[in-house]
Amino acid sequence: MKVGISSPILALAGKRPAWEAEAGTAEVVRVARAADRLGYEFMTCPDHVAVPPGLERGERFYDPLATFAFLAGQTRRLRFLPYVLVLPFYHPLEIAKRYGTLDHLSDGRLILAFGVGNLKEEFDMLGAPFEDRGPRADDALRALRAALAGRTVSYEGPYYSFTDMVVDPHAAQERVPLWIGGHSERALRRAVTLGDGWAPAPQSFRGPSPELMREMLDRHDLPDGFDVVLTPGERLDAVNAPGRVAEVIAMAERAGATQINLTVRHESLAHYLEQLEAFAEVAGLDAQAD
Repeated sequence: MKVGISSPILALAGKRPAWEAEAGTAEVVRVARAADRLGYEFMTCPDHVAVPPGLERGERFYDPLATFAFLAGQTRRLRFLPYVLVLPFYHPLEIAKRYGTLDHLSDGRLILAFGVGNLKEEFDMLGAPFEDRGPRADDALRALRAALAGRTVSYEGPYYSFTDMVVDPHAAQERVPLWIGGHSERALRRAVTLGDGWAPAPQSFRGPSPELMREMLDRHDLPDGFDVVLTPGERLDAVNAPGRVAEVIAMAERAGATQINLTVRHESLAHYLEQLEAFAEVAGLDAQAD
């Protein structure tokens, strides 16, 4: 079971510890370096351009591309997961160039996760079509797969088309993993047919329970190497309740997950880093010396 972190600081939603609101560059770097050293697979960053004030899901959203480009130079193994990019906001070639450059500079440490989006105010502000965002996203995923394939790329589809366009630099990985967010059966079908993994929201944000996740996955013939990400519906306390860590890992395995997106209880930066250390030890992650 691989484990990534649902990053603190980079997005503020709901009731969060006060230290996150006050944190800045130094704290973000310490979290990334700790996750890198302890053997965590990825760290996340959400994607919103601008949102209405008072939005329930929060108002602070670091830009994933700028954030990860900065942190790539501060880490060695940690992978970078925008969770999730709102696919209809971008042209596939735009993603291929910008995030492909990030993959190039980080020696192949990019994972891309996408959603079709649901905040209509943001679509309207950006001039992005809202009503056909589902089929538009499907075509964008096909176009993006072609655009990430190499230096000179072509694609022809109902929404996007390009012929012999040069993308240089481009992604270092031969196949950048494309994970699909969303909790619906439609999102899972999109992931199975067009992606490399399914990364639904946690149960607290309308995501499936572990039992429902298992039922949904059993209805599909999953491709080899297909990843499934489970975000536990609780903040784990590996320091004081290490036994619960083992229970959650076992639960994720029964649900069909291959990756856990971790959230932990914490009241300060020091406490957060202590929790990462404790979880890594219990879970047997591949920690390395500084």
